[in-house]
Amino acid sequence: MQAFDYHRPQSLSEALELKRSSTDAKWLAGGMTLLPAMKLRLAAPRRLIDLAGLDELKRVSVDKRRVVLGSMAAHGVVARSREIRDSIPALTALAGGIADPLVRNRGTVGGSIANNDPAADYPAALLGLSATVRTSRRELGADEFFTGMFATALEEDELVQTVTFPKPERAAYMKFANPGSRYAIVGVFVAQTGSGVRVAVTGAGMCAYRISEMEQALGERFDPAALDEIDVSAATLNVDIHADADYRAHLIKVMARRATAAALAQ
Repeated sequence: MQAFDYHRPQSLSEALELKRSSTDAKWLAGGMTLLPAMKLRLAAPRRLIDLAGLDELKRVSVDKRRVVLGSMAAHGVVARSREIRDSIPALTALAGGIADPLVRNRGTVGGSIANNDPAADYPAALLGLSATVRTSRRELGADEFFTGMFATALEEDELVQTVTFPKPERAAYMKFANPGSRYAIVGVFVAQTGSGVRVAVTGAGMCAYRISEMEQALGERFDPAALDEIDVSAATLNVDIHADADYRAHLIKVMARRATAAALAQ
């Protein structure tokens, strides 16, 4: 790991100015991905801007219509929140299934979605619940936020501030997890909302994505059996040491059926 300048700003404006004034700076949220990458020399920023001192980015609020998470809200905070569980139980279940206690207590919502690991859990929640990401510049819908493997619509000096999740009629998330990392080999988030059904998949492709055929089928009949006749193509799915594309295609259908059943049981 090479030398770098470390900054811990005490205000959002200070953090943004530190980023704007450097051509080689990185935000540091939980550090669950960036710090290991730096140790392996896969990343070598000259400046780290630690956001841990910005309490305004850690706030969580819940009302009858939505859950709003500050970008620095830790996964463990989401997993343990009674208010969030009462409003969107699928969200607390998802957060509680991330990695291990150390990662859940250090990793953050904003860090997860800005990194956009293909196997991360939160991107599926954002897509499944049609969440809105508010940044230091604008608001972005989940459907436009994720653009590819480890890629988002964020500009270089743009900072995620909050994520707003509309409360669904019912929703559930199911994943087939890597037994070591707990990353999703395949995870599926199913949500029934006032504007229709959304089915979001993570772990299977280059980036989290939605399956319109499943959404249409569940929109007509919200029942696991409605997915029986749907064929999931393996053509563009990931292949690695954990699973081949055909197995991931099979898991998508299995996890979608389980998520639908779990949502119905609420």
